[in-house]
Amino acid sequence: MNPPRQFTIHYTRENARLLLPLIKQWLTQMLRLEKGLQAAFQKVELLVSTGQDHGGPVVESYLSQRADFLQLLGEFQKRQILLKDLHRGLIDFPAVIDGREVFLCWEQGEDDIEFWHELDGGYAGRERL
Repeated sequence: MNPPRQFTIHYTRENARLLLPLIKQWLTQMLRLEKGLQAAFQKVELLVSTGQDHGGPVVESYLSQRADFLQLLGEFQKRQILLKDLHRGLIDFPAVIDGREVFLCWEQGEDDIEFWHELDGGYAGRERL
């Protein structure tokens, strides 16, 4: 008997493939936003350290970019897709193979979803589909 499943959404290779164009777009947007957030945060820190007003366009820009980043992160979460590493573009899709819950694994730059690994196996445990 298999243990209870951890995820309520499971992807076939074909389902996951269909999401790749959207996921690539999200990753690009998140990386851009991350750079903007770092720059905006430094400006906010400067305001705080010099005792200046903590409102205005600098803080508004930071909060807006942060909200956009979190909204994109939410796109992964609501689909139960795991973003394992933003900079590598490492993604895990919950799946079922031979009755076992596993992850389909994809990394930015790979042409297709060609690997899977156990839930606790990680990248080092990837095997070809």
